[in-house]
Amino acid sequence: MRRPRALVLPTLPESALARLGEIADLTEVPARPSLGFTDEQLADLVIETGATVLITDGDQVRTSVLGLHLDVVASMGPPASVDLALAAERGVTVLHALERDSEAVAELTLALLFAVSRNIVSADREVRRGRVYHAPVHQRRVPPAQRHRGRRLTGRTFGIVGLGRVGRALRWRCEGLGMKVIVCDPFVAEATHSLAGLLAEADVVSLHVPLTEETRGFFGYPEFGAMRPGSIYLNTSRGALHDLRALVDALRGGQVGGAGLDHFEGEWLDRAHPLTRLPNVVLTPRLGEATGESREELAEALVEDIGRLLRGERPTHAYAPA
Repeated sequence: MRRPRALVLPTLPESALARLGEIADLTEVPARPSLGFTDEQLADLVIETGATVLITDGDQVRTSVLGLHLDVVASMGPPASVDLALAAERGVTVLHALERDSEAVAELTLALLFAVSRNIVSADREVRRGRVYHAPVHQRRVPPAQRHRGRRLTGRTFGIVGLGRVGRALRWRCEGLGMKVIVCDPFVAEATHSLAGLLAEADVVSLHVPLTEETRGFFGYPEFGAMRPGSIYLNTSRGALHDLRALVDALRGGQVGGAGLDHFEGEWLDRAHPLTRLPNVVLTPRLGEATGESREELAEALVEDIGRLLRGERPTHAYAPA
């Protein structure tokens, strides 16, 4: 029986590649265009290599590729660009990696919290520019410890909106810092706060809910306006969960004292956006799961699922076909 051939678009850890090489012939793409492959380029790659297994980050697969000789599309990230109904119709099994690395996302959430509450980014920039003790004239009489004075977290109230895997991983970490943790989640019995009650009480509000039609843009002017004046807002879930204009206005007006964001709609933010000029905001480009451990675990789990499928066994994480 002919061995399957796997076309590998993302860079995978060596351990996962070695395991994949045991069950399929490999064609790795050493570099991809900065804007990704066009439909035609990817279709040509699949045809030229004779690939029956395509491994992707999840943002590459279009309808034209599903019409080729692929049997499996394995996605390291959410297969947002894959037409799952069409894949099922054409007998292409779509595999996906494990759920989000909740531990890594919780850790990044805390990193953003510390960066915002202790003004770490602005202080770092000042040191690098040699302006700590040689500040502009209007700042010379204000020492660094006063210019960058932050807030102690011990004894503060941390509000978690959404008690899923990430929310739970974050809860015990915040409790370990000596913070009081309150939770809002209508689907979890132990989450005893309403959203309104949480916003009125929390010094920090952190979103950890899935993006659905119901949650898209649900955090807007009323919600930011209901937060405690000067409180901190964190979002390491999805950018589309909040109204970005409402957040900017709340930050400018002082209703929100600071924010840490790891996601934006389209995972891109114009460098001229007002957020980039606000000193009390820390912005990261989707780094929640950007750890070597996360990548290795996800890749190895995905390769294991490919192996199960090729052996005729039922994969653990499959979208289609059933």
